[in-house]
Amino acid sequence: MLLLTAAAAALAVPAHNAAQARDTAISPSGKATVHPEQWPEVAFPKVLTEEGEAHVQALLAQMTLRQKVGQIIQADIASVTPEEVREYRLGSILNGGNSGPWGDDLAPAAKWLELADAFYDASMDVPPGEPAIPVVWGTDAVHGHSNIVGATIFPHNVGLGAARDPELIERIGQVTAVEIRVTGQEWTFAPTVAVPQDYRWGRAYEGYSSDPALVAAYVGSMIRGLQGPPSVAPILAGPHVAASTKHYLADGATTDGKDQGDAAISELELRLVHGAPYIPAIENGVATIMTSFSSWNGVKLSAHRGLVSDVLKGRMNFGGLVVTDWNAHGQVAGCTNASCPKAIDAGIDMLMAPDSWRDLYDYTLSQVRDGTIPMERLDDAVARVLRVKQRLGLFEMGKPSQRALSGRYELLGAADHRAVAREAVRKSLVLLKNTGVLPLRPDARILVAGDAADDIARQSGGWTLSWQGTGLDNSLFPGATSLWDGIEQAVTSAGGSAELSVGGEYAARPDAAIVVFGETPYAEFQGDIASLQLRPELRRPIATMRRLKEEGIPVVAVMITGRPLYVNEALNVADAFVTAWLPGSEGGGVADVMFAGTDGEPVHDFQGLLPAAWPASARHDGETLFPFGYGLRYADGPGAWTPLPEDSGVSDDGSDGGVFFERGLPASSWSLTVSRSDGGESLRVTTVPAEAVQGRVRITASDYGVQEGARSFTIDPHPDGAAIELGTFDPIDLSRQTNGDMLLLATVRLDARLSQAPRVAVRCEGADCKGEVPIAEFGTLPVGEWRTLGVPLKCFQTAGAEMGAISAPFRLTTSGPARFSLARVALGSLSDVDVLAGCPTD
Repeated sequence: MLLLTAAAAALAVPAHNAAQARDTAISPSGKATVHPEQWPEVAFPKVLTEEGEAHVQALLAQMTLRQKVGQIIQADIASVTPEEVREYRLGSILNGGNSGPWGDDLAPAAKWLELADAFYDASMDVPPGEPAIPVVWGTDAVHGHSNIVGATIFPHNVGLGAARDPELIERIGQVTAVEIRVTGQEWTFAPTVAVPQDYRWGRAYEGYSSDPALVAAYVGSMIRGLQGPPSVAPILAGPHVAASTKHYLADGATTDGKDQGDAAISELELRLVHGAPYIPAIENGVATIMTSFSSWNGVKLSAHRGLVSDVLKGRMNFGGLVVTDWNAHGQVAGCTNASCPKAIDAGIDMLMAPDSWRDLYDYTLSQVRDGTIPMERLDDAVARVLRVKQRLGLFEMGKPSQRALSGRYELLGAADHRAVAREAVRKSLVLLKNTGVLPLRPDARILVAGDAADDIARQSGGWTLSWQGTGLDNSLFPGATSLWDGIEQAVTSAGGSAELSVGGEYAARPDAAIVVFGETPYAEFQGDIASLQLRPELRRPIATMRRLKEEGIPVVAVMITGRPLYVNEALNVADAFVTAWLPGSEGGGVADVMFAGTDGEPVHDFQGLLPAAWPASARHDGETLFPFGYGLRYADGPGAWTPLPEDSGVSDDGSDGGVFFERGLPASSWSLTVSRSDGGESLRVTTVPAEAVQGRVRITASDYGVQEGARSFTIDPHPDGAAIELGTFDPIDLSRQTNGDMLLLATVRLDARLSQAPRVAVRCEGADCKGEVPIAEFGTLPVGEWRTLGVPLKCFQTAGAEMGAISAPFRLTTSGPARFSLARVALGSLSDVDVLAGCPTD
């Protein structure tokens, strides 16, 4: 049963009424002005004793200015050492998605605890006269302690929203907190309480539901599970950690579902839909709140004084600290990663400056000294940081390895923890179709097919061991169970047999086939899509389903996905269709529901209900196929099926044809490859770091505007040369764009001076296709600065390219040494260009 407090219930608007709230609201004028008196007042619970508050004030009175500035800055462990924490008196550290102890994000658990001790010891090593203030470590444990090899990985929030079980959510929070404590961290950046309204958003799976009432009903449960009930007792005295609700506010409402974009909505919708989850969060004493990268009506949340200070801290009485997201302050108008007094003035208490913290520290220190940042605001921010540390019990609990649960590595992935995760998987499954094939007999001969059947990383999704959750194999998940493992165990234990074949071939004719397909892992903006459909290459298992059906074999489709997507073809061809969302490490939970017991009756019924509407087409604004709350049960019996139309309503790949590479990734249906100049020894770059052409080209991630928003290339000189290419299997026609005087744009940064200019080309079909031109301007770009270089498409046409059949719109070759970074490749106009290349054709 879903229970809300009176305040939360009054604020929360069910999904089916959210549209009404939009319709009746005054249209947003573009001015991001709030009216705090219209927001609900909330009672933040008492979480410090009088003695605790006195200790905070005493510390504040003793601190030096350098200590105070250090307390409001958070650095990433990949960019800071314990010695630097000691020197700068930093208040907090974090591990980003690809950060780990001493550069190893797959380090064993003991190394994480060892590093936690090292940072703690450094923070407590202060000269005489200065108070010792322990550092606090934050981690993205968003679906279990998911940075740690061997930890329990729970379903992502979209699946938990389908389960409709707040009590389960609290137990998940409890297990997550215990496993975090094992490795010495004290703070998790969870739960995400976004209310996604556009599932093209790459973070939509981090939200429980599109329904604010459902999200609000879960928030208190997760916070109590992580932190324990609100109390003046130290959080670390129990098996708990500090929580953080995020991302404040309306990150799930950005236009077109663009991550870090703008929510152009009214204040009424902002308050009723996206503000609803913060009521139970504050009522349950959430220790911290993280602001969003995104903006509301053009104003970035990290600098929105009205929403941070006047509404959240003022009207809603939030008593914890407010922290920004990863370098989000640098996106504020007039700010950089190194300097943003606007964010502090707006009410931000801690700036997450993972790799920019040194310069930020220096600038902030000088801005306090010259009065740009008032001392009163700095003291308020520092006091809030100290209160969280006091509330945790950091001042009396000793170093991480001395605390309860620390070093008890047997608790990571413990059997009872995995049992909770397996229960969550069972309860999250949503049955969309069943003509009678389910439940399957456990003693049957079962074929398991599909490219997602035996891939624990894929079923776990993003934010799993690495930021994107990619580049991992099953060996990195000790104790975990893939969907195939769970099916095989269920069948063989009952006397049946199971065969795994990705392509659906079989040695002995099966009684039924289970085909597992769906999305591949992604996180944040790298998961943004243009339309609600799978990429073409991810639809190939549907052909397997069709072939098996034509052979008379019953087919059960199991979809791995972070969001509802248009899959009418699969729904039509399968006899049963199960949405498994992103189930995590305990794939056995899927088999628990799909197979009957030895008596032929289901052991577990389906109970999942859609947390958001399922689309009838790939259009975001298209019709609904299955409404919010839909989900079949075995008790419903076999259902008749009326074939669905198989017109997605959009272009097949859903991609923006003018963008080929953006934010570190090729667009849908495009590939980034590195090869010799003649095309030999080719490597398709899917994860970084990577090496190609016998190690002569090294590819790593770098930041451009956002974390890992670019790719960096280091090329050693060699007569065979090297080529960086963006290509596709299906050539595109750029003749119209060429005639329209459009340009190929490449946003690049030279990381070292070039000894020779590279050549840039397009690749087209046909043996006589030309199109390579030397770009002298590339070599003259300033080192260390991003520039957008434009090459007129007519340059390539003049050089002999067939612009009507382009299979690679960008191909850079060089035989000399080179170090450069690439952030974006797209088509554009002169107004988009920093440096315009000439058109030599020799």
